Amino acid sequence: MEIQAAVLGEVGEQFRIETVDLGVPAADEVIVEIAGSGICHTDVAVQAGHLPFPLPGVLGHEGSGTVLEVGTNVDSVAPGDKVAISFNSCGECAQCDKGAPAYCLRFMEYNFGGVRADGSAAVTHAGKSLGGNFFGQSSLATHVIAHERNVVKVPDDVPIELIGPLGCGIQTGAGAVMNSLDIQHAAALAVAGGGTVGLAAVLAAVVRGAALIIVVEPHESRRKLALDLGATHAIDPSAAPISEQIRAIVPDGVEYAIDTTAQLPVLEQLLGSLGARGVLGMIGVPADPAAALPVALIPAVLQGLTIRGVTEGDADPQAFIPYLLDLYREGKFPFHKLISTMPLSRINEAIAAQHRGDAVKVVLTTH
Repeated sequence: MEIQAAVLGEVGEQFRIETVDLGVPAADEVIVEIAGSGICHTDVAVQAGHLPFPLPGVLGHEGSGTVLEVGTNVDSVAPGDKVAISFNSCGECAQCDKGAPAYCLRFMEYNFGGVRADGSAAVTHAGKSLGGNFFGQSSLATHVIAHERNVVKVPDDVPIELIGPLGCGIQTGAGAVMNSLDIQHAAALAVAGGGTVGLAAVLAAVVRGAALIIVVEPHESRRKLALDLGATHAIDPSAAPISEQIRAIVPDGVEYAIDTTAQLPVLEQLLGSLGARGVLGMIGVPADPAAALPVALIPAVLQGLTIRGVTEGDADPQAFIPYLLDLYREGKFPFHKLISTMPLSRINEAIAAQHRGDAVKVVLTTH
């Protein structure tokens, strides 16, 4: 099948729209006609060379659309079903067996390897293999081959072109609150970064009934949006040290902090804002893969602090995406307020808009 896809030729280049060839689905795969695909920081991190992926290739991992064709062993979805597509996992390792696919022991292979598990390519151009199968989808395209394990059937009445980010960015932020840190009613939370992940965490904290939700964000427009979404405070990190501003609101320190920036000075400030037995959840992807966080050991021990990494919000997409959509349909999780749309052909313009802070989450549409 000939399709249109945004191809990244080399690290540092812009995306270009090209006609490429999509293969036939294997027994456990499906072909999805993409309605929309979100641009995630992880796509941009690959473009910048901060994460490994074989190039030239097709990125994209927040796709959603309609199933066109299924492999012979697929029975959970059928042609015509609406689906969101999330990250891929093996389904066989110890973590997958425990219901923790975000920590699949073959996560890098299944999501960044660029090929199927058997080494074959799903996408080619002029007879040559392209890096594909990105997060089991490579959805910056009009059509994708995904896997039964990472497509999630959704109701027909949801805005299908907008729900792709539930498969990664929104799932990650909401899951950090609801799963990873399990924030409870009346808690105090600080969130560094008012992008998609951070604002999804705000939405989830509102659902959980957090008493204080403090967002740290340099862009005024995003601070305003955070307050509109339910944050109780939004602070400018340039106004004063972050920990001082947070402790001016919560003198004893917050119980929870979530970082989406992966910037060491911000992480150090968040640690300084935690109260006794506080928990820091780290989500961001650092520009330097070898970046290390220095931690003052005595304060960490005396305060009983916890520092933990968070991947995909500790979510099982098959359960968590339907849960978020139920909340959305009840008016409790208005994730659509984070999203703006552009056609796939404007992908480079969309990435620039997100970088400038003009948009929070751009979903690229194919129609």
